[in-house]
Amino acid sequence: MAPLAEILRPKSLDDYVGQSHLVGKGAVLRTLIESGRIPSMIFWGPPGTGKTTLAGIIANQLARPFHTLSAISSGVKEVREVIEKAQSEEGAILFIDEIHRFNKSQQDSLLGAVERGVITLIGATTENPSFEVISALLSRCQVYVLKEFGEEDMNDLLDRAVKHYATLQRTVILKERDALMRISGGDGRKLLNALELVVSKDLSPTVEIDNRKVTETIQQNLAYYDKQGEMHYDIISAFIKSMRGSDPNGAVYWLARMIEGGEDPLFIARRMLIFASEDISNANPNALLLANACFEAVSKIGYPECRITLSQCAVYLACSVKSNSTYMALNEAQSAIRRFGDLPVPLHIRNAPTKLMKQMGYSDGYKYAHDYQGNFAQQEYLPQELAGSRFYTPGENARENDTRKLLHARWGEKYGY
Repeated sequence: MAPLAEILRPKSLDDYVGQSHLVGKGAVLRTLIESGRIPSMIFWGPPGTGKTTLAGIIANQLARPFHTLSAISSGVKEVREVIEKAQSEEGAILFIDEIHRFNKSQQDSLLGAVERGVITLIGATTENPSFEVISALLSRCQVYVLKEFGEEDMNDLLDRAVKHYATLQRTVILKERDALMRISGGDGRKLLNALELVVSKDLSPTVEIDNRKVTETIQQNLAYYDKQGEMHYDIISAFIKSMRGSDPNGAVYWLARMIEGGEDPLFIARRMLIFASEDISNANPNALLLANACFEAVSKIGYPECRITLSQCAVYLACSVKSNSTYMALNEAQSAIRRFGDLPVPLHIRNAPTKLMKQMGYSDGYKYAHDYQGNFAQQEYLPQELAGSRFYTPGENARENDTRKLLHARWGEKYGY
């Protein structure tokens, strides 16, 4: 029997769960689909958010020939075979899952067919296409970002599953849903896999499910539950948390697990590059430099030698002093933008390239810092509605303690930490 997630896979836009910003009534992608004219596109989003399902719905709704390839198991030969077949078809769609795993030559093999309209390409990726898709191909595709499922979407999936089991003369009673939600982490496929596993372990006609039952079943059957590869995301999470927790042993262990599992080394290096800014930041700026050097080295060396470079960087990041101050500062600033909207730039710090702008007061009162002692002059740089706001709070570490003292000396109580 097919997996529950496959059985419940929607066949039309009206049955599709989530992504209302793309396929809701009047949304951009739905409008294109209903018009019958779709561009080549790339779906970027977390696993289990309906990328493959949406591609199938598009082909079904438009009655187009539909070809699928997985970048894990397909190469240039398979791409050329599909393109050759599509020559004799009308409006063929080629769906490539995990397109980020295609190398440059494999992606190049798609270009001509996409340009000539022989195929409409739909790629799916969990990685940022700006880094993983060659610019020539990316420029010919629209990128649509899919979001992880929210609570309402997840409950919808669970309710559909319960109705499906009823058709099989199985009564499933969801007394509690928290554990299913927590384990799935916004991944619809993972949610249905978990539910299916719990139900399959209880042979009675009526299955009552609570948080304890879910947790115990998943822990006892983790290998089975993870057969579709969900552990990929759990292991990278363990790797990041080990480095954040300053445990080089844990970091190296989870790194080794990824290497032994054949994980893309650039995926690992990119995560460390992000980590260097998010979790170390200005407490040790050299961390970003080393992580970037690691990424460059890995892209040049490849497996197996690059595993040594990855290990060196992971240990350095794990042992480094930590701070998330700049990450939190940005979050605070973005939160203010969402609360107050796009506030106008104060006149005194606006650019004034024309006489009219100067007459309107642009740049009037601006203090050029280099004209003042210590290359510093106190003035307000935030919009009036946010004057005096503080987003950045230095972390508790040697380097940022120096920064705290400097800011207090310059700004006084505004930065009076």
